[in-house]
Amino acid sequence: MLKFIGIMMLFRLVGNPFLALFILLVILYFLDRRYVGIFPSITKPFKRVRQISKLRTTVSLNPNDVSAKFDLARNLSERKKYKEAKDILLQIEDRYEQSAEYWVELGHVNLKLGALEEGEDQMLRGLEINRKAQYGQPYLRLAETFRHTNHDKALHYVTQFQEIQSSSSEAYYLAGSMYKALGRTEDAKRAFDESTAIYRSLPKYKKRQERGWALRSFFAKMK
Repeated sequence: MLKFIGIMMLFRLVGNPFLALFILLVILYFLDRRYVGIFPSITKPFKRVRQISKLRTTVSLNPNDVSAKFDLARNLSERKKYKEAKDILLQIEDRYEQSAEYWVELGHVNLKLGALEEGEDQMLRGLEINRKAQYGQPYLRLAETFRHTNHDKALHYVTQFQEIQSSSSEAYYLAGSMYKALGRTEDAKRAFDESTAIYRSLPKYKKRQERGWALRSFFAKMK
């Protein structure tokens, strides 16, 4: 109803319903980016492309710069260029053999390439070196990987993440999603309730990054 009223008011101002709808969507997008954070950033992909270009130049000028290669591989992975990222990571394996960050990154690209067993083993190897690597995010990646194929394993990894990030709305949202998929309705509702309760208890600076997960939990509980 509010959207309809907004469109009508904009239509009276601009005289074009399509332009009014476009302006309203732009306003909603910027409000979401400022206060909620559900919509993806439209500028981040362009920044990443520029960063990849700079790193490619650095590596071409100095092929022995393993740090630049690692950063390039991570940026390529974020751009979903997993095969190229893996090739670069394998080039520098001997320099990062004791790095948790390296193994969870290599495991991630292998998971995305469909090598689930290899990717899982590599991620767990990294987490053995440092259980809190990337603030526990590898556990969420593993949970998401097995979300539709192995619910028990996915729930196990969510639980591992919760032990590290006990004040994370995202963790409880994912746990609720797993319980829901398993048909454990009451457990799912409790997890979604916990997700929103955690959000309310967070300090203001932290709420910005957790707000989207709290909203997802709220709507999931309503279904």
